[in-house]
Amino acid sequence: MSKKIEEYVREHRKAFDVESPSEQLWSRIENELNREKLKKPLRVPFWLGIAASLIVVMTATFIFTYLNHSTRTDIAELNPSFAKKEMKFASLIEEKKDSLQVYAKENPALYEEFSSDLEKLGSEYERLKKELENSPNQRVIVNAMVKNLKLQLQVINQQLYIINEVNQYKKENRI
Repeated sequence: MSKKIEEYVREHRKAFDVESPSEQLWSRIENELNREKLKKPLRVPFWLGIAASLIVVMTATFIFTYLNHSTRTDIAELNPSFAKKEMKFASLIEEKKDSLQVYAKENPALYEEFSSDLEKLGSEYERLKKELENSPNQRVIVNAMVKNLKLQLQVINQQLYIINEVNQYKKENRI
């Protein structure tokens, strides 16, 4: 059926091309276009734009400062002695971790096992730190954080002790 239509259009193409829109149609289109040009765009008064800009800037400033102050819990303000303990334990832990990394070259499997234990304790410490911000009883959380740091230090000390024992055993058996 579509072939018949295509053939008909091909045969009578000249008849289709002869017809063109009337001059009246073109003048109506032109009049409509001129009317659209005459419509003035909606203009906002200058002072209203300034007022809206000020409101947006003030709102953004308020939200930014409010969120920054409300989400930060300064541990030193909550418990100054804990801030000192945290710094002390953190430096000791980092120092001992460096010692563990020295032994990692000799015993990579043992080091991998030790580091996974420390990562678990570290992630728990970070979870406690986040919980501190919203906790109604922050002293309990701070105490848990101190215990976590102490536990990390104990684990590292035990790991270093085990590594020293393994190294000692290896030296004794070589002789």
